[in-house]
Amino acid sequence: MAALLWLLIPVAAGVVASVWGGWAGRRKSVIPDAVGVAGYERFRAAMAHTHGGPAEPAAPAASTPRVPAHQGSGAPTSGPTGREAH
Repeated sequence: MAALLWLLIPVAAGVVASVWGGWAGRRKSVIPDAVGVAGYERFRAAMAHTHGGPAEPAAPAASTPRVPAHQGSGAPTSGPTGREAH
């Protein structure tokens, strides 16, 4: 009889988890689908709408000086410390 009582604990936990899962997964919105889709379409149309002409071109890349990525001896390093590997 004690074994059946211990079996009741996981069964009760399973029932509680099932009830909670059903409650958590319920439909939370009261807005009908057609209204929600229409609102999304209005949003997409507003985001796609442009207010002006084409954007100005960026400054030419040649106007900024180039700096070499690595100015060391070319030997492999041992990580972020910058020390040479031995």
